[in-house]
Amino acid sequence: MEAVFPFINGLSLEDGEIQLRQTATLPAPPELGGVPTYRFAIVRQADGRAVGGCELRVGFSEVLYYAGNIGYHVDEPYRGHHYALKACRLLLDLARLHRMPQVVITCRPDNLPSRRVCEELGAKLRNTVLLPPDHPLYRQGDRRECRYILPFDEFR
Repeated sequence: MEAVFPFINGLSLEDGEIQLRQTATLPAPPELGGVPTYRFAIVRQADGRAVGGCELRVGFSEVLYYAGNIGYHVDEPYRGHHYALKACRLLLDLARLHRMPQVVITCRPDNLPSRRVCEELGAKLRNTVLLPPDHPLYRQGDRRECRYILPFDEFR
């Protein structure tokens, strides 16, 4: 019998400006390489308005080599307020709770705002990789991804 992933229930991920409101837990979505995934809405605490979404993929797989452990988007009207950076910081707290040794975040080379988020988190650009034609990101039109790595030294 396969072990059940220990999702953390009743999460309170907030920083005073935003809250990550859990929308789903996916035990092993095949499109993400079969790793457990948390999905959240990024919500402004002041007015309860959802401004985007994010997810943490707990573990590693070949798919995540290119897609990373963290994914996020901020809806266009709400960009420029550092919501993605704040959401990622909260997701890093969750990654630490799961004792992940590192987090990988990827983005297209031309996505300068996402590259800035990675750099502001302290992640280091490891490499830029070509996507294989069978990867979901390739099928969406992407061809290359920058891979940023954020190691958690306290777990080594």
